[in-house]
Amino acid sequence: MKYYEVDFHIHIKTLNEPEGCGPDCGMLLQDVRDIIAANAGETGFETFEDTDDGIKGYVRTDMFDAGALAQSMEDLPFGNISVTYDVREAEDKDWNEQWEKEGFEPIIVNGMCIIHDGRHLPEKTDYETSVEIDARFAFGTGTHETTRMMVQALTETELAGKSVLDCGCGTGILGIVALKRGAAMATGYDIDEWSVDNARHNAIINMVDDRYEALLGDASVLDGITRKYDVVTANINRNILLADMPKFRNMMAEKARLLLSGFYIEDIDVLKEKAEEHGLQFERYENDNNWACMALRLA
Repeated sequence: MKYYEVDFHIHIKTLNEPEGCGPDCGMLLQDVRDIIAANAGETGFETFEDTDDGIKGYVRTDMFDAGALAQSMEDLPFGNISVTYDVREAEDKDWNEQWEKEGFEPIIVNGMCIIHDGRHLPEKTDYETSVEIDARFAFGTGTHETTRMMVQALTETELAGKSVLDCGCGTGILGIVALKRGAAMATGYDIDEWSVDNARHNAIINMVDDRYEALLGDASVLDGITRKYDVVTANINRNILLADMPKFRNMMAEKARLLLSGFYIEDIDVLKEKAEEHGLQFERYENDNNWACMALRLA
């Protein structure tokens, strides 16, 4: 699968310090990175990594929309900041190989679920749920706010004997957490073939592969599934959540629960309205660093 690598350069100026952005530079730079990632994510970008002067993003060549990207950068809500970017074809290899080599430190969610890789084993082993993730990308390991909130939501959901659908499965982490917390079966799908292979691999190393299925494709793959699910999860960007809401609803069993993340607090109202149009009741939301996670239930 071919990708474009887009290098976003952030230029910050202030009136009193024309050569720099003062003591709050680091904080402001990270805020701008987050907004660039959110805006670019709505145009099809899948993953990001920080650089010294900005952020680098990756998007499939067949999903790249130059006009939409340019508009998303014009919509940045900062008067003293400008963003330029360069687009090039990414090397045809695992372009986040360094992440694979370094891995991540164990992450504890809600005091009961620990997520770790094979290189950084937890010191304690008495958590209710222990999940090992051999990740190709940082997103989908628990290092990102949205993934942590989704895992927390699963720890607060009754899963024993339930069926789970994970939309945009990435590493497979949500389906695997659900299975290790008692779910009977889980199905995940993703448009990225690397993610699908990675999810299958992670299901194997967590010994839940006999109950886990990963499918390649977008929400249209759901058209070939006749069963209904008790819990549906989707950690994707706002625009895809809005577009695919009818398909999520169609896959839900009676009194099923829908868990959503991948969007900002400011997006809650529009997503809530869309969900209610399809007979879903809003339960609650959580937030972490302005990212949000929403729980809904089929009325």
